[in-house]
Amino acid sequence: MTLTLPAPAKLNLFLHITGQRPDGYHCLQTLFALLDHGDSLTFSPSDKLQMHCNDPQLPCDESNLILRAASLLQDHTSHQGGASITLEKRLPMGGGVGGGSSDAATALLGLNQLWGLDLSLETLADLGLKLGADVPVFVLGQSAWAEGVGEQITPVSLPDAHFLVIHPGIHVSTARIFGDRELTRDTPISKLPASLEAVLTRDFHNDCEAVAKRHFPEIGKTLDWLRQHAGNSRMTGTGACCFARLTGPQQGQQLLQQLPQHWTGFVARSRNTSPLHEALARFRETQNSGESAHIEK
Repeated sequence: MTLTLPAPAKLNLFLHITGQRPDGYHCLQTLFALLDHGDSLTFSPSDKLQMHCNDPQLPCDESNLILRAASLLQDHTSHQGGASITLEKRLPMGGGVGGGSSDAATALLGLNQLWGLDLSLETLADLGLKLGADVPVFVLGQSAWAEGVGEQITPVSLPDAHFLVIHPGIHVSTARIFGDRELTRDTPISKLPASLEAVLTRDFHNDCEAVAKRHFPEIGKTLDWLRQHAGNSRMTGTGACCFARLTGPQQGQQLLQQLPQHWTGFVARSRNTSPLHEALARFRETQNSGESAHIEK
């Protein structure tokens, strides 16, 4: 059996840092929008755990979150089997669109299916939290309002929207942003906004944006370019990707043609239900129909 699943990107439509815990973790509020664009992972049975990737810059050893997710799943279930995992990398590393976390979540759900473990989404989300604060939202598979360190998740329904996401060709270290002494850590706690339009107003923002622009001036240039061409812009996560809401996909495709040479980007639509969950549901339907046909025969 071979199973190919998407690992969708996300946007932090805003990101407020509301405090810092004694253990050093930051308390936050954010609104995750899942997108219909991302990486993809292919899983097939193997005697051992092994991974391949189309991007030679990405390590395929035990430091990779995908293999860490696989090992965590093996340890939790005492599963002895392996898997061959191939990653088709499309999302930029260090871009703030959740590439590594989404890959880890897809690995948890994909191997749960491949190995027949039947673990619940809640169990997989708890395991995912050990890998990173953003992993649970990808596991649970819905656009969501998140608090705490990102693990307190409330699913939300967002209106259909298209976004232009630009990566200015730099890598941003999350540790560097959160370690900056000038990072705002006392933004007042907000209530869940009534609309997407409210989230994209001045009352909501990204507390990491000012620090990121100071460390990485290219982010400021990207935000200015987006404001000039699309009328609004914001950085996602700790950067480096920045985004703008579009009037439609055609506007995004036109703007992609105008990007400075060293920038890259993509146009994506927000999804309330993750493409990962939709793909798994289709796979299971195929498996079930095949089993039924075999039994009837």
